[in-house]
Amino acid sequence: MSTELIGERYELVELVGTGGMSSVYKAHDRLLERNVALKVLHPHYGDDDEYVERFRREARAVAQLSHPNIVTVIDRGVDDGRQYIVFEYVDGENLKQLIERTGPLPIRQAVELGLQTAEALAFAHAHGLVHRDVKPQNVLLTPDGEAKVTDFGIARSLDVEHGVTQTGTVLGTSNYISPEQASGEPVTPATDVYSLGVVLFELLTGDVPFPGENFVAVAMKHINDPVPDVSSLRPDAPTRLVAAIERALEKDPRRRFRSMEALAQELRTCLEEIDEGSSQQTFVSRSPAVGGRRRRTIRVRRRPTTRLWMLLLVPLAAAAIVAAVLGLSGSKSPPASTTGGGSGGAPLALAGVGTSDPAGDGEHDADVPKATDGNPRTYWYTQSYYHGNGSLGKSGVGIVLEAPRTAAATSMTVTTDTPGYTAQILAGGSPTGPFVADSASQTVAAHTTFELHGRGARYYVVWITNLGTYQSVHVNEVTARS
Repeated sequence: MSTELIGERYELVELVGTGGMSSVYKAHDRLLERNVALKVLHPHYGDDDEYVERFRREARAVAQLSHPNIVTVIDRGVDDGRQYIVFEYVDGENLKQLIERTGPLPIRQAVELGLQTAEALAFAHAHGLVHRDVKPQNVLLTPDGEAKVTDFGIARSLDVEHGVTQTGTVLGTSNYISPEQASGEPVTPATDVYSLGVVLFELLTGDVPFPGENFVAVAMKHINDPVPDVSSLRPDAPTRLVAAIERALEKDPRRRFRSMEALAQELRTCLEEIDEGSSQQTFVSRSPAVGGRRRRTIRVRRRPTTRLWMLLLVPLAAAAIVAAVLGLSGSKSPPASTTGGGSGGAPLALAGVGTSDPAGDGEHDADVPKATDGNPRTYWYTQSYYHGNGSLGKSGVGIVLEAPRTAAATSMTVTTDTPGYTAQILAGGSPTGPFVADSASQTVAAHTTFELHGRGARYYVVWITNLGTYQSVHVNEVTARS
């Protein structure tokens, strides 16, 4: 085996894995003196023009994906009738092997690996390529513990024994298959969102949500059965992370994150909240490496305790001053405030899903996800209006936000870099309405908390009725509590 050459350049070293369509070898590139991974199409597919063209076409597509978390395609060719593709060689285990070796991962490590995978898939989607078979086996770990996604839709027909279909239409691996794939419907980026949701579930719990003995049984569970409660299986999982996984695993693709980038943005926010709430800690990701194991240490730094106490004491001191002033003036209650840090309760994950513009034709719908991406530097914004005095020339416009489930939100905080506009929060059971008022109307400052009536809804709208001194205003970030 070690003396066999492919393309007069790649010396086969050992068989790494095999499936119904192809085999993967570790090989040595004699020209550049490095190891590579070589995928060879099985001979009986070499006579099928459709499979050969599909193999070539997708190799070309993946070769365009230059991303640190995607395994790079180096070369492709044909040798004595055998079609092959050459990838960078990742000297490490995959996520499945890591889970089997360690069991459920530490929360932060699971989120970080999920985020890296999501960023890779979002990049692929932006370049028009849906993976279709996202699973831990297709996420490799470098010796430094970085995730690298591989097998972007190249394997289309594998054997049922390994949990995948045997037909010409790819359904994916049964444990990670989306309901629409299991139903034979076309795949979309939402398909990868669901499959990554399953991967995140497994990283946290150590098992897939729907185990089963055969493909059909598992596929039917994905279509019909409710997803097991992550928080009961992993009590230390943050509420926001649990909500993100629940949203990714919605049966209806329209209820999932609108894009893989939206899921990645939510995972970034989860990671930030974990860092905020964690004391300095260390987790170690072990991956096989030449000469033994290499250890990767990531430290999480918490704000100094003295600074935390100062943050707590400032609002307390302010409250004392307000109370003293009220006591002197004889007032029984303070005036309503347009700013604040939010009420108590658990965080409620929101995702921007659209705009509400009954008297118009839309308000920058493509930028809606930026209002819930955890990055206050990005924003959704209205069209420009020039009616004077902040008027929109109509009753209002708004951004529609979706909660992961019907929930009685108690407060909603809006962050903006165009303060001074007037808005209120509406609530409804559908992304297209009807909506009813769930808060009082307020002037929005840089950070404004709306106290809600707690009507209980799946969809909320930040409804803007006056632009203040601007012709167009921004909603940089919206968060909620329930």
